[in-house]
Amino acid sequence: MTEQKKPPYGIIAILFTGAFVAIFNQTLLNVALPSIMGDFEIDASTAQWLVTAYMLVNGILIPASAYLIQRYSNRSIFIVAMSLFATGTLLAAVAPVFSVLLIGRMIQASGAALMMPLLMNVMLAAFPVEKRGQAMGVFGLVMVVAPAIGPTLSGFIVEHYSWRVLFWIVLPIAVVPLALGIFKLKNLTFQDRNISLDTGSLILSTLGFGGILYGFSSAGTMGWTDPVVMTTIAVGIVSLIIFIFRQLKLDEPLLQIRIYKYPMFALSSAISVVVSMSMFSAMILMPIYIQSIKGISPINSGLLMLPGALVMGIMSPVTGRLFDRFGAKVLAVPGLLIVVLTTYMFSQLSIDSSFVNIMLIYTLRMFGISMVMMPVMTNGLNTLPMKSYPHGTAINNTLQQVAGAVGSAFLISIMNARTESAAKDLALSGTPPEQILNMAMLEGINFSFFVSTFIALVALLLALFIKKPTRPVTEAEKEIVYKQKQVTE
Repeated sequence: MTEQKKPPYGIIAILFTGAFVAIFNQTLLNVALPSIMGDFEIDASTAQWLVTAYMLVNGILIPASAYLIQRYSNRSIFIVAMSLFATGTLLAAVAPVFSVLLIGRMIQASGAALMMPLLMNVMLAAFPVEKRGQAMGVFGLVMVVAPAIGPTLSGFIVEHYSWRVLFWIVLPIAVVPLALGIFKLKNLTFQDRNISLDTGSLILSTLGFGGILYGFSSAGTMGWTDPVVMTTIAVGIVSLIIFIFRQLKLDEPLLQIRIYKYPMFALSSAISVVVSMSMFSAMILMPIYIQSIKGISPINSGLLMLPGALVMGIMSPVTGRLFDRFGAKVLAVPGLLIVVLTTYMFSQLSIDSSFVNIMLIYTLRMFGISMVMMPVMTNGLNTLPMKSYPHGTAINNTLQQVAGAVGSAFLISIMNARTESAAKDLALSGTPPEQILNMAMLEGINFSFFVSTFIALVALLLALFIKKPTRPVTEAEKEIVYKQKQVTE
């Protein structure tokens, strides 16, 4: 009864295509923001809402994904998610004013938010434990390569065409998996029709994660002492604390916080959060260094980061196979050692650092991260009972969103503070005024990377405690596997 059927690769391929376009779209507008600002005559803080709002919607909806995945079929969720995504893409492409573009972007995000948790849960259901590393490695390829290609393609298109072309390119790529999903997709997971949604938890989750994401995302530009930033972060933290206590009391929580009683899941979650914070340092700080200090064009800055993304893409399936054979610790420890060393190397940048040298360090850093993220996450999920998979994936994805926002805001604020103090010191030392800005900003970026080195070091120390989880399959899980096999036949 527990013997696994051959995984339905055709169905998984449809889900992969949908997830790829949803994740690819997340970073597509980063390079295009200046062009959008010019067309709609808006300032940078207004345009930034296209990125912030997308992340906010993700942070709000992902916690609810555990309920949705348990309550509804993967086919229904996929069709609704891709329909929302395609609708938002079309609306954004034809937007006559900025507000319509922002609404379209948020509708896009509401569909994209469900794709990652959905795909991860289908992968966990379709593959036995001993083959999950390989499967999740391929999943990691989508998760890493898609957002990395976005800025490079965006830079090329914006340089030669209108930013609207970005959405017209994404639209057919979204419609194809939607059509395939309607006609070809079958259900792979077992639903619990009796499960209920706790509205209070959903409201607290929205206030908690939404407040924290918005507050930390705004802190980098508005400052930590801004009343809006302080208020939203405070509301977010208080709401999140109440949300956690509420989850511990409910029989059917929105997010099953009790899964943190499994030590390896708790450890993997902590490592993922710390690595996400460190990883975002390069994603945020490198474009500032490359474009503002080195004067390299947006398309070339995208090309500089492309080899790192390709290396991660190539390595994801390889690390998946190695994970199945050797476990997470053998990969995570050397991987994090590479991340620590390369992050420190970035703290030693100079105005004269060569393009090739920067690209090699960045690529090596991405190689290290490829050995960490998916193996550690899969190791933690393998600890959980089958019924807790939706909660595990929802918690991991939510915390990564929050860690990215917190890490970005923290490192940008450190960079700004260091830049300001360095500029004063340089002015007092008699440095020519035309050189002060670049030299001060370089000092700020280097110091932020230095702090990020210690963040990565924390993850390395945590990785020393990783163990390969062993968990017996319960009779209830055997029954679920049996029902899932019947559903797919």
